[in-house]
Order: sequence, then structure tokens, then C-alpha cells
Amino acid sequence: MSDRTLHNGTLYVVGTPVGNLGDITLRALETLKSVDFIAAEDTRVTLKLLNRYEIKKPLVSCYEHSGADRIEKIAERIHGGESCAVVSDAGTPCISDPGTELVNACIKLGVNIRVVPGPSALITALSVSGITAPRFSFEGFLSRNKTSRRLCLQNLKDSEYTMVFYEAPHKLLHTLADMLKHWGDRKIVIAKELTKIHENILRTSLSAAIEHYTKIPPRGEYVLIIESIQKPSEPKISLPEAAAAALGYIKDGMPPSEAAKKAAKQSGISKSKIYKEIIQS
Repeated sequence: MSDRTLHNGTLYVVGTPVGNLGDITLRALETLKSVDFIAAEDTRVTLKLLNRYEIKKPLVSCYEHSGADRIEKIAERIHGGESCAVVSDAGTPCISDPGTELVNACIKLGVNIRVVPGPSALITALSVSGITAPRFSFEGFLSRNKTSRRLCLQNLKDSEYTMVFYEAPHKLLHTLADMLKHWGDRKIVIAKELTKIHENILRTSLSAAIEHYTKIPPRGEYVLIIESIQKPSEPKISLPEAAAAALGYIKDGMPPSEAAKKAAKQSGISKSKIYKEIIQS
């Protein structure tokens, strides 16, 4: 399909800027200009984007509490031959976003679905976090239900993945406190208002973040990036091998304490364990 040719009876999942309206892609603009109507998480927010680029299209609401009837009517319009773009307030739709319900409704009707990729807040935040981990897990928003929330945090306690969450300002302090309670103090990167004028990246610890936001009330939308559990590295050699190396240094005239210290540095095993081993041998 040409980027300039849209198909009738198609749902387009269109990524929009996470903040700075200049981050819209050319293909996204072409799609928004060409569809029959746009399903928006918040029509007021989307209207600002459309006005910026002088796009005039009918808007319908597609948000968390739209209800099954509204979602079904939108899907039926598309199934009936209209083309529609679904957009969120910011970033790529259907990632912790009500657009998923519309996508699923269209899948059930056999509607053609195409994606017009764009920015994502979680990837944007990860790229500047400075947390170097080969794997990460996206957890979205924590549940408001106390039991579900507690179980989720407990299950993630020993995760070896960097964890990424979204959070609203009025719940931020409560979430940080729950994380500290269940995980202990850890390194965290908190990104807010990404790509906007007041963009801020806070690299700190959970305890220090709580202290910071207790003094400065949270404002804006937040992405939280928390380091994985830090497991001790495996020893390079076994304890008997480290002790044997220390004994070799002692034979060469090195004091036992210094020999144990040198072997500890080479092996990754504690000096005290090596010293105890050589004393007992």
C-alpha cells in the first residue's frame, strides 16, 4: 500500500507525539488528513494537534470509560467501509491505553488494521535513563486494587529485568513508597513531561525520590525506570583454588593477610573466607 493511498474499511493505529508536536511523522500527518474520522482518547487534546497542522476531521471519543456500545459502533462504522485513525493523547496507542478495546473489536469483525508507528514514552525514557540492562519489562500502571498491587510488587521483587512503569502525579508518592516497602532502596530514573518545555529526568534512589517529591509536589505524567535486583557476580575460581593461590603467595614470602587479600581480588571471593581456608589447611 502506498503511504498516500488509504483503504476503506481500515483502522489505522497512529502514533502521535509524546509532547513536542513537532515530533509527528509525515506518514502520520498524511493518514490523519485522509481518514474519514478519528477516534481519540481525548478529543480536546487531539484537536490541538489537528489545529497545529490545519487538519479538519470529525472526532469521536474513545477513552477508558467509553463503554462497549460506543466501541462497537465505531468498529461497525469501519466494518461498513469508513476509514478511521485511532490516536491516544500522547505516543503510540494501545500501550496502557483504551485504544486496545477498539483494536480487539475490529479484529472480531475481521476489519483490516494497519499501524503508523510513532513515539513511545517508555522507549523515549529508557533511551536517556542511563540504566544499562540488556532486558526490560514494561509494567504500565500499577493496579489501584491493594491486593493486586501488593502481589504485583512481590512478584517483581526478584526480577532480573529493568522495570518500566507509568504513573500519574497524584499517585506518584504512594507508588514510590510501595516500591521502597517491597523492594528496598534501589536506583530509579523518573522522567516527566518528555520532549516538552519542562522535561525533567531525575536519576536518584527510591528513598531520595520520596524525599524530593514530598517537598516538591508532583506535576505532569511520569515514567519510572527501576533497576533490576543486583545479584552478586559468580566467583572467578573456587574457594579451594583461591586458597591454593594464597598459599603459593605465602611460600613466596608474602604475609598470610596480604596473600588472602591478593587472592580475594583475583577470585571475587571474600578475603576472610580465603584466610580461614588457608589457616585450616
